[in-house]
Amino acid sequence: MAASGMDYGREGGGAGTILTPARFVWPYGGRSVYLSGSFTGWSEHWPMTPVEGCPTVFQTICSLPPGYHQYKFIVDGEWRHDEHQPFVTGNYGVVNTILLAREPDFTPSVLTPHTTSGSSMDVDNEVFQRVVRVSDCTSHDPLTRISDADLAVSRQRISVFLSTHMAYELLPESGKVIALDVELPVKQAFHILFEQGISTAPLWDFSKGQFVGVLSALDFILIMRELGNHGSNLTEEELETHTISAWKEAKLYLSKQTIDQGKIFSKKLVRVGPDENLKDVTLKILQNRVATVPVTHSFSDDGSYPQLLYLASLSEILKLVCRYFRHSTSSLPILQLPICTLPLGTWVPKIGETNRQPLAILKPNSSLSSALNLFVQAEVSSIPIVDDNDSLLDVYSRSDITALAKDKIYTHINLEEMTIHQALQLGQEPYASHGGTPQRCHMCLRSDSLHKVMERLAKPGVRRVVIVEAGSKRVEGIISLGDIFRFLLS
Repeated sequence: MAASGMDYGREGGGAGTILTPARFVWPYGGRSVYLSGSFTGWSEHWPMTPVEGCPTVFQTICSLPPGYHQYKFIVDGEWRHDEHQPFVTGNYGVVNTILLAREPDFTPSVLTPHTTSGSSMDVDNEVFQRVVRVSDCTSHDPLTRISDADLAVSRQRISVFLSTHMAYELLPESGKVIALDVELPVKQAFHILFEQGISTAPLWDFSKGQFVGVLSALDFILIMRELGNHGSNLTEEELETHTISAWKEAKLYLSKQTIDQGKIFSKKLVRVGPDENLKDVTLKILQNRVATVPVTHSFSDDGSYPQLLYLASLSEILKLVCRYFRHSTSSLPILQLPICTLPLGTWVPKIGETNRQPLAILKPNSSLSSALNLFVQAEVSSIPIVDDNDSLLDVYSRSDITALAKDKIYTHINLEEMTIHQALQLGQEPYASHGGTPQRCHMCLRSDSLHKVMERLAKPGVRRVVIVEAGSKRVEGIISLGDIFRFLLS
């Protein structure tokens, strides 16, 4: 019996019964895995097969009639259910549930969860066939609908949690925070960012006894564009001795030149104290469009010579939210909704749509210059890199630009000639000695729940997830940490 083609009709579905393909996945390993459920009369066990390249993930595709079904897995002879999928308690103990649409108007694709050697893809191995139709995300399960009252209650509970927890709760038991002296040469400063694997560092001015700003990957992007500008007064030789403070002055001049275009690069330093609540911290990050805010504390009345305690980020705040509500998600109905039903993230516009912000996408052979222009002009922090079929290959982020600081690579390249593919290879070289590359592409499906996407974004190093079509990995949209909090606090 082929595990990838179970047919309910053969089990008594009757002539004329419309069957819908449904994919079942057990991603937790085992020597032998079988599927049984209400559609087999709980008597027959259908074998599941390991996914090629991922032996711990078992799958099978069954053709089932539309409606409500219950099922369980038999793993190495033991009855099991998947705690990460909808479940209820019934006559057969705790069982998983699935509701199939009445209209089988789509052909489900099977997403291959294996990754090739050296791949940077992070593929989700859970069940992709859900209550929501993949084609248009129209809900057929009344449980996935939410009233305005429930929506307001969910947001209120999250708001109360953030308002009653403080910034000091983000502080780790141990760790290091890097700050840069404003008199450091810019070239050396960006080399430090790259070597330390960070994209942002607070700036310290000894003469003022204060933190006066932040050096970020965006600064390097602006410098790269200036170096590529033939009319620029900034030369490669000057960059050897050009200090951070001198660059900030030049950056202020640049911002004055571009005020008419609405792009002001110079921003006032945003900081928070350890006793500020997390809602205020979150709003400061969102309103000032920054990735992190320094958490500082001064023992003097005038606030001079403050201590830098930590760099607060939305990722750390989301981790606390997920940890707090992890075992009480039912108290937040909003978390169970599929992301495609929510005003969340940036999506590829459908044919005929003109009111959506376009999603920035580039091909591997696009120039590095085109990516830098998008970072500055479109004010995006990451760009999905796709093939000719718009299938996801990689993601190029603002922080990746610091890789060009290694060995002064930026002095030997032409922004118009270097491709995105070449730039990504430069960024991956430091990891070669560690036996592979880090996962860069974190993906989800439009049918995934908000809770699932939040859990993924709460993982260290994950700043956004790319929404892809199952099977083809065609890019459908992108959701960032900022998108999550703007939605939760709106």
